[in-house]
Amino acid sequence: MMSRPSISILSALLLFFLIMATANSQEDMTIIDNRVFPNPQRISSIFQHDQHNEAAGIEECQECHHIYEDGKLLADESSEDQACADCHALDPSGPAPALRKAYHTNCKGCHEKNATGPFLCGECHVKP
Repeated sequence: MMSRPSISILSALLLFFLIMATANSQEDMTIIDNRVFPNPQRISSIFQHDQHNEAAGIEECQECHHIYEDGKLLADESSEDQACADCHALDPSGPAPALRKAYHTNCKGCHEKNATGPFLCGECHVKP
């Protein structure tokens, strides 16, 4: 039978490892930056980039991080080092869709096309 100090030490170690596992699992959690919207109606979406892409079988960055030039998609170019708001304004102007529409078309549109993933507002914009 284990002594009380041994049980206490094992319990403390277990708690420590559970906390560390939870802390490390949040490192890949990204909150979609909605600070560019003056009065967001919903909270930011939580997006687990690596888990999402692995589950969706997405290997090429430009599948989501696209670049258009003269209205044509540049197949081998990626905008992963830019914010979406760099190309998409809050209000529609020019050929690029407005920022909110761009998010929804890119994310929700892909989910609808592939019949998987969240479709409803509250499935992406989840309160913590």
